[in-house]
Amino acid sequence: MDHPSLQSTLRELQVFWRAPRFWGTFLAIVLIFAITGPYGTMESMPAGERFAYWLILHAVAWSIAILFSVLADTLLCRVLDRMFWRMMIGSLVAALPIGFAIGLVDYAFSGNPASFNGSFARALFALPLCALFCFLTYLAMHRQIEQATAQTPPTASLLDRLKPQNRGALLRLSVQDHYTEVVTSRGRELVLLRFSDALREIGGTPGLQVHRSHWVADAHVEALKRDNGKILILTRDGTQIPVSRSFAEEARRRFG
Repeated sequence: MDHPSLQSTLRELQVFWRAPRFWGTFLAIVLIFAITGPYGTMESMPAGERFAYWLILHAVAWSIAILFSVLADTLLCRVLDRMFWRMMIGSLVAALPIGFAIGLVDYAFSGNPASFNGSFARALFALPLCALFCFLTYLAMHRQIEQATAQTPPTASLLDRLKPQNRGALLRLSVQDHYTEVVTSRGRELVLLRFSDALREIGGTPGLQVHRSHWVADAHVEALKRDNGKILILTRDGTQIPVSRSFAEEARRRFG
């Protein structure tokens, strides 16, 4: 994972660790399980042991679910626009390690070794719970997560990431798979960097994001053109860049 992505992941994790509402919900659920004693724990465990069991089990399960949700939110940002679906994918994937982790917790308290089939069955059982966890977490905390990922300014310039021979005036940026293609007056280079982070590192270069995958410098725009009802930017090197509907009005105002 590249350094900016790691920073983004750490900021999202800090949102959870510092949220009183999150911890209040966690403790409330632990107490409900400890008091009601589901899955035979009421009969097999005294009160103190039962509380410790559910506390550890939920702490492990929630930690895995949060980690996978945040990682998916960071790694899938170029593939999926909606944070909810990125986090949901991470939560569902987390069900498998959660199933095996529950098996280890059961072994620690009961001494019964965890089998592969038993852990896999626990993972299937955890699947809808992980989906519910993601849904509730997103409703309660998505605004805080979005604010946290947008707060920290970059410490590096985008040009500093390029090879010396490619460092020139910024002309345009484009998404290329997991990379951002940086085009300057002296060449082009693929940088392993999220597009959103690249936009934060352009410094004072005047320009406009015209598409979810494209940014162009003002000085590099030759003209606006239409093609079958779609707006395109024609750059000075002959490249045609699509303009999405959400940026069309600003593009017309700026370049039309």
